[in-house]
Amino acid sequence: MKALVTTATVAALLLLTTGGASYGQPAADAPCAGQIHPNPGFEHGTTGWTAGPRIVVFGDATRPAHTGLAYATFAGLDVTRGDLLRTTVTVPADCNLTVRFWVRTTTTETTRGDYLNVGLAVTGIPPKTRFSLAFDGGSQWREYAMSTGTATTQRTATASFLASETAGNGVTAFDVDDVTFTLS
Repeated sequence: MKALVTTATVAALLLLTTGGASYGQPAADAPCAGQIHPNPGFEHGTTGWTAGPRIVVFGDATRPAHTGLAYATFAGLDVTRGDLLRTTVTVPADCNLTVRFWVRTTTTETTRGDYLNVGLAVTGIPPKTRFSLAFDGGSQWREYAMSTGTATTQRTATASFLASETAGNGVTAFDVDDVTFTLS
């Protein structure tokens, strides 16, 4: 009888100390961690993006992508026009979203006339342009970043790239790649 009581006591203590927890279950990801956009490098064309025509291209030896094979381009045509590339993601409550992106500029312009305006609109905050890049941005890939800050409620954030071109002052192409959306 004493052995039966001891065995039952040990079994009860094991349940109490382990909390009846099941092993082998993966821990849930933290809600404010990781990259949340499905196609940051345009490797799947415009999946996850709203884009104008001719936006996504595949790089080659003379104009390679920042990483991978594809990038978005606002290719200069020396006509007065605009092109838009944008995407919207959901930002959980109490999370900060950081959007990082790479831009390369090639141009024949000598005066400012063509621009790439980059904005981040967040639910409840008036939209604004975070960066206004012109022909003098450089022919090498350069990284830029912008953040939403945290809020106690879930929000949506829309990143937009709007290229505007003016005819008659040269041709400027803005290339965009590796647009990451990271929660922290």
